[in-house]
Amino acid sequence: MMPVSLLSGNSSNPYSFYPSSSPSTGTQEEGNIVRNPSASRVKSPGRKSSPAECETCSNRKYQDGSDEMVSFKAAAHISPQASASVVRAHEQEHVSNAYSKASKNNGRVVAANVSLQTAICPECGRSYVAGGTTHTQIKYYNEENPYQKDLKLSDSLKYKGRSVDLWG
Repeated sequence: MMPVSLLSGNSSNPYSFYPSSSPSTGTQEEGNIVRNPSASRVKSPGRKSSPAECETCSNRKYQDGSDEMVSFKAAAHISPQASASVVRAHEQEHVSNAYSKASKNNGRVVAANVSLQTAICPECGRSYVAGGTTHTQIKYYNEENPYQKDLKLSDSLKYKGRSVDLWG
């Protein structure tokens, strides 16, 4: 299982998807700080702020928790609009690693499942992809294993006389 989890904090980020200003400073517009310039400025009923002014969304960080060499080893910000595609691409790196690991060690990938988790921001009500997990199953062939040799022998005995035509 290779999880991508969320962190909160405030640091500069090379993965930011903001067109004009950084999420920590924002731009001043009509007395409100706009932290997410490309987001809607309409405040939903029952919410603290609009998606454009949401401090929670601007400070959300993603970090990989696996022991593989993939992206997001250090915490990084992803905008809510781009979170689905970026997390999906990150989880695909884990699937790719499983296929390369299997091919190097005389194995094959039996199953590779990716799950994305979604959430709703409590401050602005915007939905976003909160993280993902990848489960892979690899089958390795080991011809030196005595159990594998016995299995092959019993299979050969089982199938040996199966298609014999005695009447023809």
